[in-house]
Amino acid sequence: MSAPKAQLEKLPRSVQVLLAFGAIALAAFPLVPVEGSDFYLQMLTQMMILAIFAMSLDLLQGVTGLVSLGHAAYFGIAGYALAFITPQDAPIALWWSLPLAVVAAGLAALVIGFFVVRTHGIYFIMVTMAFAQMVYFLFFDNKALGGSDGIYVYFRPDASALGLDLESKTTFFYLTLVLLIAVYAFLRRVLFSPFGRVLAGIRVNEHRLRAVGYGTFGYKLAAFTLAGALAGLAGFLWAAQTGFVNPELMGFHMSAHAIMMVILGGMGNFAGAIVGAFAFEYVMHVFKDLTKHWQLLMGGFILLVVIVAPRGLLGLGDTLLRRSRKEASE
Repeated sequence: MSAPKAQLEKLPRSVQVLLAFGAIALAAFPLVPVEGSDFYLQMLTQMMILAIFAMSLDLLQGVTGLVSLGHAAYFGIAGYALAFITPQDAPIALWWSLPLAVVAAGLAALVIGFFVVRTHGIYFIMVTMAFAQMVYFLFFDNKALGGSDGIYVYFRPDASALGLDLESKTTFFYLTLVLLIAVYAFLRRVLFSPFGRVLAGIRVNEHRLRAVGYGTFGYKLAAFTLAGALAGLAGFLWAAQTGFVNPELMGFHMSAHAIMMVILGGMGNFAGAIVGAFAFEYVMHVFKDLTKHWQLLMGGFILLVVIVAPRGLLGLGDTLLRRSRKEASE
């Protein structure tokens, strides 16, 4: 089976239409009066933030074939960057705090990636987790960095230069939606660029690429750095929305959640990461309301999806649509 077919890189028109309807529904949601709309607005905003986080990991895992168990480190670093630079008595400007947080996460990914991408397979997986644990305990055990209690972000960034009030939940929702769409469009462009084709080639057969003269180390390091920076964008938005950061944002469970989102939605096309993030968070909330043993149900659900739909929910949707069209034509 070819890599594009296995990964569903080229989305069928029917799937594209469904995704477009989903984006329109998201944009229209704040305009529809719903009981408890503030709660749902915040929940959808968090889902979109996690979708950006999942897409950043999909660049590594789905496109390049690099499975990282420490991706949450860059998510948390950007959140802490916002917390450290935000004064306690006034908001900080969005136009420079956002790039600073993203660059901080990207630089951390560049430094860590310089050592990590030299490894392969299981060693890569373990080294990414080891570095993430080092970052986690650096913040957890250091009172100067907030310790295990974490740090408050007293104000959301000031976007008055753009005519926006981010203290408004609706405005923050739309900012997150715009960034989600922008990141998706950017990553889709990267996927089908020469750079993205080399990354896909690394996933399929890195040795063959080396044989024809590609320096795969540089490509993998660039992908690792870009993925870390985009994870930082998600971490910045998370800290701005919740108003609080702690070391758990860098913990193993956050990295594991991102991996499950990518697998659940379908790897290698970024739309799958978005679908996976929304599905994962929604199902998790449902299971939490059902029982305190929700992790057991969640694990069973993920296992069921992996068995029934190896290409994820997006691949399953594509299969069902193809089958329905075939039956209709007959």
